[in-house]
Amino acid sequence: MPLSLPHAFVKRHAWIALTGLALGPQAVADEPTQVVASFSVLADMVRNVGGDRVEVTSLVGPDSDPHVYSPRPTDARALAEADLVVLNGLQFEGWMTRLLDASGYQGKTVVATDGVPLLAYGGQSLHRQDEEGDEHDGHDHDSHEEHDGHEEHRGHGDHDSHEDHEDHDGHDDHDSHDHGEYDPHAWLDLSAGLIYVANIRDGLIAVDPDNSEHYASRADSYMEDIQAAHDQVLALLDDLPEHAQVIVGHDAFGHFSRAYGIDFLSPVGLSTEAEPSAADIARMVDVIRERQIPALFVENMSSPALMEQLSEETGVPIAGSLYNGALSEEGMTSHYLGMILHNAEVLHQGLVDAEGHDDSHDGHDHDH
Repeated sequence: MPLSLPHAFVKRHAWIALTGLALGPQAVADEPTQVVASFSVLADMVRNVGGDRVEVTSLVGPDSDPHVYSPRPTDARALAEADLVVLNGLQFEGWMTRLLDASGYQGKTVVATDGVPLLAYGGQSLHRQDEEGDEHDGHDHDSHEEHDGHEEHRGHGDHDSHEDHEDHDGHDDHDSHDHGEYDPHAWLDLSAGLIYVANIRDGLIAVDPDNSEHYASRADSYMEDIQAAHDQVLALLDDLPEHAQVIVGHDAFGHFSRAYGIDFLSPVGLSTEAEPSAADIARMVDVIRERQIPALFVENMSSPALMEQLSEETGVPIAGSLYNGALSEEGMTSHYLGMILHNAEVLHQGLVDAEGHDDSHDGHDHDH
């Protein structure tokens, strides 16, 4: 199913691109536009839109966790010299407020999630489910009926848009990693990725109108790549078992779940710093056995210790590593679209290949 930008977003942003293009050919600046992105996923998007007309600095590098990042003095210097700053918003980079203040940056800031359909953090962590009295039996999430075999890319008309909220200027009043009421990991839904790219394009055109045609053309091409990746993800996930559920280290895959119809459960919430209690782990072991969860997944920027413990106690294998908040240094997952496709491939391998796995998961017939 073709992806599309929400109508309200298109209407609000169309004039930006048109204004930039209407300026016509002008002298191209010798120096590339200096862009600071808050973390590696955004930096990759900026490079794809900007090409050789931008020089990008990523504050949080590959395989590093944006939730717990501690800014360095060099970061403030990079911001002071930037022409454009790109951040995620939705309180994802709580450390950014003090950093922007310290740098004295007064330029344009792109909040990449502006216009993204918001996903309230209902939470798929067991702790949050217990707090809400959820007697979840593995089949009461309607996402799979709504997704209808993963052919419907849903969730983009039933939720408030980020642009309807006035508290998203990027300067969060939250320190460190205290997420707000909305799940900030929107880039994991490729339709949201289209909005990210449009926002980045418009930001680059605003600060560098001489190269507006260059940015608009590259953004269009990149959006076509995003559509192609979306089609690949749908094809990979189409034959997953119905009501597929997996266990991950923290609750960061809500947008992916809404888009592609897989339930992600975790023993903790959104923060990678949260530590599950012994009771949380015991409850997760029970859930794995009762729901016959076929696979566990580690995350590239988190310790595998918890998943290893759960695998040891239940006999359920660790099927692979998923990426969410950080790209890798090299290889397929060093790029945004490669990261999403990698996740889809790993989920397909772990869930489809695991269909014949021993359903008992009693943890006593496996050697570790």
